[in-house]
Amino acid sequence: MAVLKSLLRILFVCVAAWALVVAWVWLTQARLVYFPQIGRDNPATPAAAGLPFEDLRIGTEDGETLAAWWVPAKTSPAKGAMLLFHGNAGSIADRILYLPHFNATGYGVLLVDYRGYGRSSGSPDEAGTHADARAAWRWLTVERGFAAGDIVLVGESLGGAVAAELAARVQPRALLLLSTFTSVNDLGGELYPWLPVRFISRFRYDTLQGVKDYRGPVLVAHSRDDEIVPFAHGQRLQAAAGVRGRLLEMRGGHNDAFLFGAPERAAAVKDFLGSAAKIIYK
Repeated sequence: MAVLKSLLRILFVCVAAWALVVAWVWLTQARLVYFPQIGRDNPATPAAAGLPFEDLRIGTEDGETLAAWWVPAKTSPAKGAMLLFHGNAGSIADRILYLPHFNATGYGVLLVDYRGYGRSSGSPDEAGTHADARAAWRWLTVERGFAAGDIVLVGESLGGAVAAELAARVQPRALLLLSTFTSVNDLGGELYPWLPVRFISRFRYDTLQGVKDYRGPVLVAHSRDDEIVPFAHGQRLQAAAGVRGRLLEMRGGHNDAFLFGAPERAAAVKDFLGSAAKIIYK
């Protein structure tokens, strides 16, 4: 009997400790999703890549002000516009490396920092990041006059979920997903299998549903070496797009895999964009 009581006591302590951890994660989960403090003081601008740009402030529907850069296309007329949403750490200053490559394809590029990131006001949350995406879209379509069929959405990691949700709403020319998860709950369940992620999560970021609801072409770029978002997520996203989807394999870890890290990948992106531009949008 004494042994049984001891075992029950140990079990109770373990369950109580687990419950405390679950409660702590529930209360602080935003800190596991957003890392706006990383790279906040990065002073770099597109000028570092030799590109002219406009330093913008874009207002949101709920009163926040977003820092953004508009890098015009090198060619005239432009082939269209790209709207790039970055991942959950760093700012637009950390994504300058994309600009020469996208700009070389004949597109203008809009990079925008979510609320709470870089020089943008506010604090990030899921509804807020989607509102930020809509504000950037309005700037391109209203202020610059681009049609939906002229705009390509690009999302990196968490930004892929933001881009996919927006794509389902506005039906742009094409959608590029870079190292993106199927949903934050799918990923959380894999990273923390000992937690009841789906029961305690206040986040969805359902990229998979966005891809299903979007009707245009999708390029999924993912690395088999990704140690944070497994390659299987990219495979499932491509499968959800069906005949509309292409899967481009990259190399390197989650924060090291670069879309333009090899000539064949750059050629694949150019080919995808060329094919997407031939689709007639109504």
